[in-house]
Amino acid sequence: MGISFEIHKRLDHFSLDVEYTMGNEFLVIEGPSGAGKTTILNCISGIILPDRGRITLKDEILFDRNEDNGGKVSVNVPVEKRSIGYLFQSYALFPHMTIRENVLYGLKNKREYKNKETRRELLEYADHMMESLGISHLAKKNSTAVSGGEKQRTALARAMVTKPSLLLLDEPFSALDEKTREMIYEEFADFKSTLKIPTILITHNHRETELFADKHITLKEGKITP
Repeated sequence: MGISFEIHKRLDHFSLDVEYTMGNEFLVIEGPSGAGKTTILNCISGIILPDRGRITLKDEILFDRNEDNGGKVSVNVPVEKRSIGYLFQSYALFPHMTIRENVLYGLKNKREYKNKETRRELLEYADHMMESLGISHLAKKNSTAVSGGEKQRTALARAMVTKPSLLLLDEPFSALDEKTREMIYEEFADFKSTLKIPTILITHNHRETELFADKHITLKEGKITP
């Protein structure tokens, strides 16, 4: 099994109530701005806590809070231990770091990084990921000195370098101009074929659903619609 999530969260103008189970597939969650799409990703990643629900990734419970335990949180795995790669809409790169430093940032919390032998393997994989995404030549450049498409590739490399069990993508193409977006679509379609983990992309762009979705759902005011 890939991931199963049941999330109930009271938002400003409505309640988010979603339940879904998927395997190693590419799920696109489509819907208008403010529908609750990003909240789903933030709950799965552990950035925010559902009011009620359960999130399970590869048979490991990441979060559990339900009426059976009196509404208390019985399981809440910390963000850094959830084995989730998250590509934010803003990319969230560190402006004072180089491209390579940004990519390597997520590795520093891994236990394997503190061991010289396993660190070497992690660094080799990071270099491989940068090469695969076409940003090796930018390694020493500051993250503020590259294009939008290059920032997007850097953020994706950082999300993937820890070899996550789940990849979350929050409107990763929305900040790109139309010409760059079309180019990145082609590159990402090739990259998608290499993914062997459950992946969730949220968007309000139906073209991205057509291009990438193995499965898709539409969200409106916190509910999955037919």
